[in-house]
Amino acid sequence: MTLPRRSIRSYVIRQGRLTSAQARVLEHQPSPFLLQPQTLTALCEARALNRPLCLEIGIGNGDNLVHQAQSTPAGLFIGCDVHRPGLGHALLSVEHLGLKNAYIVEADVFEVFAALQRQSLDRVSMFFPDPWPKKRHHKRRLLNQAFLHDMADRIATHGRFFFCTDDEDYAAAAATAIEQTKGWLNLAGASAYAPRPFQRIRTRFEQRARAAGKPIYELVAARTA
Repeated sequence: MTLPRRSIRSYVIRQGRLTSAQARVLEHQPSPFLLQPQTLTALCEARALNRPLCLEIGIGNGDNLVHQAQSTPAGLFIGCDVHRPGLGHALLSVEHLGLKNAYIVEADVFEVFAALQRQSLDRVSMFFPDPWPKKRHHKRRLLNQAFLHDMADRIATHGRFFFCTDDEDYAAAAATAIEQTKGWLNLAGASAYAPRPFQRIRTRFEQRARAAGKPIYELVAARTA
């Protein structure tokens, strides 16, 4: 099944200077762990050999993705993003630590969904996406019913979706979208938030939010049969 690409982008590509090391792993001598969406088939096949396949959408500097791969060597971890300095930072961390189970895709998440096989993902994470707080920009928010519908086709039954934000309005809208989309169950209960997952590290973004006294809203949803 080929998924249609979303016409409204949920992100703005931010220009940032690449360090020479980041440019090396992204451009001059591309890292073997930098993948194109169309090359994800091999990871789907590895997942069929009982290796859990996990996707993180919007990885920042990749700190959480790298931590997950380091702490769970049996798993396979894909991070997708479009911000090149962050991608370069993540690839350098993968290289420095000698990880063999963390992969970076420079692409929109809908390109990744389109390249993955049906029910190939065991876990999807989205942490602190752009909340687009102004009402006229809400249509740019990534998490909505259309997104959940597309993801449902790519995540295995009983797979998990982890989401968090420090924007109360986005959190409430996300909970509503989960509860109103067929095939998803909010594990904390209707309109309820989950405890903070112990697996996630506190990235710099989360640390800044907490230092500013902002509450963090956590959602964990299950893909139902």
